[in-house]
Amino acid sequence: MSTLMQKLRELPADVRLALRRQLEAIDGGGPDEVAFQEAKLDEILARLTLRHRVVITGMGAITPLALNVEETWAGLVQGRSGIDRLTQVDASNYPTKIGGEVKGFDPVDYMNFKEARRMGRFSQFAVAATKGALEDAQLRIDEVDPEEVGVLIGTAIGGLSATDEAVRNLLAGRRVSPFYLVTMAPNMAAFHICHQFGLKGYNNTVTTACAAGVQAVGEAAEVIRRGAAEVMVAGGTESSYSEVGLAGFSAMRGLSTRNDDPQGASRPFDKDRDGFVCSEGCGILILENLDHALKRDAHIYAEILGYSATSDAYNLAAPDPEAEGAARAMRWALQDAGVSPRQVDYINAHGTSTPLNDATETLAIKKVLGDHAYRVAVSSTKSMIGHLFGGAGAVEAIVCALTIERGIIHPTINYETPDPECDLDYVPNVARKAEVDVALSNSFGLGGQDACLVVGKYHYLQEA
Repeated sequence: MSTLMQKLRELPADVRLALRRQLEAIDGGGPDEVAFQEAKLDEILARLTLRHRVVITGMGAITPLALNVEETWAGLVQGRSGIDRLTQVDASNYPTKIGGEVKGFDPVDYMNFKEARRMGRFSQFAVAATKGALEDAQLRIDEVDPEEVGVLIGTAIGGLSATDEAVRNLLAGRRVSPFYLVTMAPNMAAFHICHQFGLKGYNNTVTTACAAGVQAVGEAAEVIRRGAAEVMVAGGTESSYSEVGLAGFSAMRGLSTRNDDPQGASRPFDKDRDGFVCSEGCGILILENLDHALKRDAHIYAEILGYSATSDAYNLAAPDPEAEGAARAMRWALQDAGVSPRQVDYINAHGTSTPLNDATETLAIKKVLGDHAYRVAVSSTKSMIGHLFGGAGAVEAIVCALTIERGIIHPTINYETPDPECDLDYVPNVARKAEVDVALSNSFGLGGQDACLVVGKYHYLQEA
């Protein structure tokens, strides 16, 4: 009984209130009312004790390195950079002239021309990556209940480039496109995925800045855990190249200005880092209820073990120098997963290459892992593909799953000069073979938005 009472005390306040009202209705009603309320109470308790396991069965990606997961992964393991001179926007008037653009992408390879014209580039990426993820998962929508398949997408900005075009037309006295609002609205990526593939289940969009990708995957896992979907298409997408965007980021002075060395510009945790590199791209994961995946004999890459999101409540842009919010997100995610800090083998860092963020993240890791922090491999995907904003965390979740499955940790490239404030093992410059059972994926965004995902090796005989 004491264990039950402890569990009840740990329930969220709204759940405790619902239970109390059910109990009051039982106590004060007639026989029929009592029977009805007892059935409702049984339903609530069943939902509280049910926690479905969530696995990753498919992945798709569009990145500055490649238009698919396998080639992106190969580039990361080889330590190749996808950063180059900007071509999509005229950067001549701005201090930063480099970025991580997606190269060779033609939307008509993934959808018809008419549909593509009505999508922002970020939505086109999302549809393309979803197509790849569904194919990878060998999941045919016509063979499952479309009402049991949900979509949850993260994006920081949405269709910002559409705003550039609309403003230019407005100032020139030309007509603004009737598709402007539905091109730039952040939720349109999720809509187009649903529309293209006939998905009719749970639907949502998160716009939590640079943490949006991890939060989309984490929240999608929660949807499956509570039984609201059997399958979730989850991830993040971004295409923020526009003159307005470049002007804004330049004004914030957060971008690297290493224009003479684009591929060496993103250098997380290196003492000479001077800012992040703005990039575009998308990562999509197919998450499934474990039972659903097993019934169709799906390939399982890894399991989503835990997730958390917190707030610094500190500053609009700067991270809390004490790293309390970031550390809390990591700690709570581990608690949600039932994983000890000493069980962590690898951390895919937020690792933006800005002086404050890298030092703060290092501090957060040490606060959560203690001495074990110095035995854990930490690497930054952004060293090679730059910062995909809302797409970053989703691509990095894919990286965690492949790291676990393939036993290879990709490097942090451009690491040349150690920083005393960043004194962990950042897997400098060369990939490393390693057995990884538990990986963390960190994403920290503007407004003190912190998120952490715990990804683990799937063990078939593990108790549910």
